[in-house]
Amino acid sequence: MAMLRFLFRKMWNTRWLTFSSLIGLTVAVAFTTSIPMYSDGALKRVVAKSLADDGQSMPPGSLAVRYQATGSDRTDPASFGEVDRYIREEVHGYLGLPYTVYNSIFSLRGTQLAPVDPTKVDASKRRQMTIVSMHGLSEHAELSVGRWPADRPDGTVLEAAVMEESLFRNDLHVGDEFRYPVVGQTLTVRIVGAFHPKDENDPYWFQGLESQLGNLVVSEQLFKDELMAKRKVPLSTANWYYAFDLTDIRTSQIGPLESKLQRLDINLYQKLKDTKVDFSFADKLGEFKRESLRLQVLLFTLAAPMIGMVLYYIVMNAKQTLDRQRTDISVIRSRGASTWQIVWLYVLESLVLGGAALILGTSLGWLMAKSIGSANGFLSFVDREAVPVGFGLQTVLYGAAAVLVAMAATVIPAIGFARSSIVDLKKRIARSDRKPVWQRWFLDVALVAVAGLGWYGFRQNRLLSEQTGLSADQLQVHPLLFFVPALTIFALGLVFLRVFPWIIALATRIGRRVFPVSIYMTLTQLSRSSRSYYPLMLLLILTLGLGVYNASAARTIDLNSTERTLYRYGTDVIVKASWESVAEDLPPPPDSSGGQGGQGGQGNQGGTGNPGGGAGAPGSGLEVPQNVRYIEPPFEVFKRAEGVEHASRVLQMRASASASGKSLGIGNLIGIDNWEFGNVAWLRRDLFPLHPYWYLNLLGTYEQAVIVPTKFADRYALKPGDLMNIAINQTNVEFVIVGTLPYWPAQYPDERPFFIANLEYIYDQAGILPYEVWIKMKEGAKTVPMLEHLQREKVEIAEVRDVGIELAAQQKHPQRGGVFGILSLGFILSVLISLFGFILYWFFNLSSRVVQFGVLRAMGLHRKQLTGMLLLEQLFTAGLSIGLGIGLGMLAGYLYLPFLQTADNAAVQVPPFRIVFEAKDNYPIFIVTAFMILVGATMLALHIRRLRVHQAVKLGEER
Repeated sequence: MAMLRFLFRKMWNTRWLTFSSLIGLTVAVAFTTSIPMYSDGALKRVVAKSLADDGQSMPPGSLAVRYQATGSDRTDPASFGEVDRYIREEVHGYLGLPYTVYNSIFSLRGTQLAPVDPTKVDASKRRQMTIVSMHGLSEHAELSVGRWPADRPDGTVLEAAVMEESLFRNDLHVGDEFRYPVVGQTLTVRIVGAFHPKDENDPYWFQGLESQLGNLVVSEQLFKDELMAKRKVPLSTANWYYAFDLTDIRTSQIGPLESKLQRLDINLYQKLKDTKVDFSFADKLGEFKRESLRLQVLLFTLAAPMIGMVLYYIVMNAKQTLDRQRTDISVIRSRGASTWQIVWLYVLESLVLGGAALILGTSLGWLMAKSIGSANGFLSFVDREAVPVGFGLQTVLYGAAAVLVAMAATVIPAIGFARSSIVDLKKRIARSDRKPVWQRWFLDVALVAVAGLGWYGFRQNRLLSEQTGLSADQLQVHPLLFFVPALTIFALGLVFLRVFPWIIALATRIGRRVFPVSIYMTLTQLSRSSRSYYPLMLLLILTLGLGVYNASAARTIDLNSTERTLYRYGTDVIVKASWESVAEDLPPPPDSSGGQGGQGGQGNQGGTGNPGGGAGAPGSGLEVPQNVRYIEPPFEVFKRAEGVEHASRVLQMRASASASGKSLGIGNLIGIDNWEFGNVAWLRRDLFPLHPYWYLNLLGTYEQAVIVPTKFADRYALKPGDLMNIAINQTNVEFVIVGTLPYWPAQYPDERPFFIANLEYIYDQAGILPYEVWIKMKEGAKTVPMLEHLQREKVEIAEVRDVGIELAAQQKHPQRGGVFGILSLGFILSVLISLFGFILYWFFNLSSRVVQFGVLRAMGLHRKQLTGMLLLEQLFTAGLSIGLGIGLGMLAGYLYLPFLQTADNAAVQVPPFRIVFEAKDNYPIFIVTAFMILVGATMLALHIRRLRVHQAVKLGEER
């Protein structure tokens, strides 16, 4: 009890240090717990997408149990009743999942039916059928004729219903009676009704509708009470089926569910031999588990540098605390306290702070997980449907692990201090100028070598074992692309700290004769006590470097992923209208037997006929070729549609090209209206050697102008001014090459060359062909009102492609949201940690140097000189660290961000990959930096203003 009182008194006396430690622990717990919370909620989106994409006939949550009687063994009624009750009443509770469908089908052995009255029923018809019962049949089927079977027999006659289709296939009628021979007796069955499914796709029909055609369905109660219990008819098979709803499944449920499904077989077999799970959703659970684990590993790897940064902040804060308390610890140790008593004191303090941080950090982690779920891009959070953040034992374990690591980082250094007596303390103070361990053992150089090996591994594509390209529908990022750069920034920061004293010494030697007293004393202070500034400088380098790199990585990923989609579409919305076509007969060729035929096989987009063939003329033995004439829908309607800013006609079709009598292969012919196309197309300026409008103007120079890919022109030695022919609709059209381009919207020259030409010239030479309408939408306009306007104008739409829908689908992907959410929160955290670390460090640094400041003032140093000296000290330490951190972050971006594309897709990626450093991302850093300088200057001014020489210059020691 006395120790607890002493502990709380100690914590109160150092309340600011205690509070800063609590902040660090809380942030560490929050950041750590937010990842399993988010991944648990994000699993719901993964499940929903998996269920939507699943092409199986039965729902992914299907569970089927089967019992098959063997040989002549009779089923024990008591055991069967118990397993039936267990499956019907307990299995869904045992698994803990809601279900949408339940069905149980019990059947006897199938047999050949014989009519009771052969005069009324055709006895020559072979009818192989089976008596079955189906649970809840009337809820999933409707009567076509007759009525449902009764629960009791009509005398000795059993009533049954059949599928409507079975009436026709088996030549059955309502009222027909048949003999059904079974072991030792013959049953009489009367057909009283026929039914058909309410929904043929209902999973209730898990055995398939075709299998129901041979069934005589009796009441479930009649099957159990009359056939099995009373008449002792042996059961042949029993099938139970559940369609469980996996929509709301959580990560924490997957492991227990897998174990329960494995145990279910044992439970069933123990209740009734030969009963087993026929098929289950265990494989689907494994798929969900792998996806969730992959997401967690990715997010934890992304967050690892930031978590490490927070732990470093905690260690730095603990080091400051221990430095301020080292005299007290030595005094207590010298007065008889044992080492473990002192260590236990710090363990208790860590436990108190850790418990509070676990409670506060978990709540903050819940808010952070929500923020991650609403991430739409880097530092972009939108108000979308909330991700169902999960909270379970796994979250608490992650938080506890973070607390234990932070506690170890705090307690372990205290052990060394607890072993020290007054004498040991004096020795340590005397050796305070000794180099740190990482400098003596050259660990910084070793880390630089490891980072260099990592970069070389990326360069040789050895570390990118899985694809890291930015696909159109999914974001794939290799985790090491965030861990190795963090290591690089940390290692280079340590190297800078190694050379920092040399820089100060060189500056001192150069300016020792010209520097004023304040500058000279600042440099002397830095050179003598450089080691004391290492924690703050390294913290600033690491936080700001990681912030800049993460910002650039997020912007680069977001931009390149978005631009790949924009390039693939080429514009905001692409609409294909339905074109009417009319076939017109052409005169036969002069020599039908040996004449040169037209170029067949050239398809045209949107065509409904074959231009190279036609129907034979009546009464003749020759085929008369036909020409397809298309009726163009009104184009001006698109320009007037609601929300449309610009619209342009774009013809796209395959065509073969030739030059100088030599075939150039097949490419994509794109016919455009150059002025309108420039208003609707997505044209990234750096994709073109000159401004894209310059090339559009070239098309207007000559009506037969054509632009071809640069690689295509180089391959066939084509230059501007050369003539080339393109076969369009069985017509060879002549063009003049006016320019070459590496890229064009929606075209991939490495897959197939493109030919950009004037649409009107194509129509003049080859006739009207179906085109697409490319539409540039107004800001914020939706596609649906535009389509409704077109429908009112009687324009039939064949196809619509909206880039906005594609981009929205990408942004909702859990992996994308997780990456941008973690990077955004990590960036904000980096900035805040650097701010807190700076303020706390200088606050305690100034407090510990009261005697020094008093001596300097007593020696005649003015307040302005002392203030200027300390400002220069901040500039040399914090200023250099901030500049170096930003520089190292940008260097890491240029070194590692190109590896976001693999070596395989780097050569073919269109548009080319580019690294982005947004100036606006540095604004928060600049604002925080300015704020830190302002706070530092204010602290200096207040501290020096309050300084009293007679209080500072005193006997005793610095505290």
